[in-house]
Amino acid sequence: MPEFDPETERIRSIYNRRSATAAPSRHDKNLEWLCSRADGDVLEVGVGRGRTFPYYPQGVRLHGIELSDVALGIAQQRALELGLDATLRSGDATSLPFPDDHFDTVVFAYVLCTVPDDRRAVAEAVRVLRPGGRLLLVEHVRSTYLVMRSLERLFEPLAMRRWADHLLREPLNHVMAEGLTIETLERHWLGVVERIAARKPQDNELAEAV
Repeated sequence: MPEFDPETERIRSIYNRRSATAAPSRHDKNLEWLCSRADGDVLEVGVGRGRTFPYYPQGVRLHGIELSDVALGIAQQRALELGLDATLRSGDATSLPFPDDHFDTVVFAYVLCTVPDDRRAVAEAVRVLRPGGRLLLVEHVRSTYLVMRSLERLFEPLAMRRWADHLLREPLNHVMAEGLTIETLERHWLGVVERIAARKPQDNELAEAV
């Protein structure tokens, strides 16, 4: 088991408790949108209990990391039941145990809202993504609507304390800072849920930009 900093360990404890008592997953159109766009060698950061697994297309080679060992055990069993080609391991989103340029697709599903350093997590995802590969995200974010944003600001201290859930983050800024090309950007649920598909430039594209 990797060693984690105190805040990450607190989050791991929260998700160990939640995973042990979580209700069965319902159909999620956001996860369907997310996983249907994955292909090749796929890394999912924060697989949880394996909620995304039924949505992946056949033929993907899934690798996943998960902070909660309780959730990881459930996800491993679910992958077996679904016959999914998956290699799952314990890990930290801010220090991915993979070499550079290793995956065709990297997926975040409602994860960046809980990672202590979401900027670093995005940078790590880009590091392990192959040139031309795709970064896919569905996240809870800072709403574009003033009233909803005010409610998020009001409830964020409680959400952070109980669920380690940041309600006002904007991962799009981190994705753009890493130099990725935004292919799809959508907002749903009064601007609270954001979908992003972004591509890492090819080496020749980087050379032309310089």
